[in-house]
Amino acid sequence: MTNRLKNAQWAAMRLLLGSVGRLSEGVRIGYRHGFDSGQMLDYVYVDKAHGALGVGRIIDRVYLNAVGWRAIRARRELLKDVLRKEIAERGGDVFVLDVASGPGRCLQDLVEEHGDGPDGSLRVECRDLDRAGLAQGEERARERGLEGISYVHGNALDPLPCNPAPDVIVVSGLYELLLDDAVIAASVQRLRGLLAPGGVLVYTTQTRHPQLAFIANVLPNRDGTLWVMKCRPVELAEEWAAAAGCTGIASRREAVGLFTVTTARR
Repeated sequence: MTNRLKNAQWAAMRLLLGSVGRLSEGVRIGYRHGFDSGQMLDYVYVDKAHGALGVGRIIDRVYLNAVGWRAIRARRELLKDVLRKEIAERGGDVFVLDVASGPGRCLQDLVEEHGDGPDGSLRVECRDLDRAGLAQGEERARERGLEGISYVHGNALDPLPCNPAPDVIVVSGLYELLLDDAVIAASVQRLRGLLAPGGVLVYTTQTRHPQLAFIANVLPNRDGTLWVMKCRPVELAEEWAAAAGCTGIASRREAVGLFTVTTARR
């Protein structure tokens, strides 16, 4: 297939998605906030189809059933399982920092599950550059009556230290969006330095994706440009942690098979 024909096909797909596709609520959110945004992921996590004129709901269900979104939901469940175990093993008061949280639905679930009990409390700080996502998270936390979670504007790649230092730092869905391996390696190094002694860094990696070309040629990201992602082997993700001086490095793969969750200890 010639480049001209390929380009024409991508253009047709962009036209179709940007017109008829907008009958889907998920597609509308993608165009409004970016298909890589925290708001988009928050909608995908709920996994309930919405749309206009009846057919919009059908389009939305097809959209939400895409392999990438199924893997995102599986990644969330794996991440929650990993974090539950880390929190339980520590006992007492636990402080979790998510440096690129978006609305932070996953962490809100953990706060709601854990609460303040005789065995200690869970405190979570969610940071993000997207103020709209933070505001959405704050509103939902108020609706759920959650007091153990806070939202702070912050840059995941230039994070300010916390006092006290976090026991757990989470980086979910960020490194998949960065194309420069050196930037990620530097981030892992920096975040390790922010951890409390004995703390753990928990981060996700996308190892493969069958729709990379479609995404890179059709879907706009939060900056309004086409969404380009990079897949990496889990071995490379673990090398970043080892180079940063972490120990006890281990990875698990979610059920769909596109993402891994890595834990690395200070």
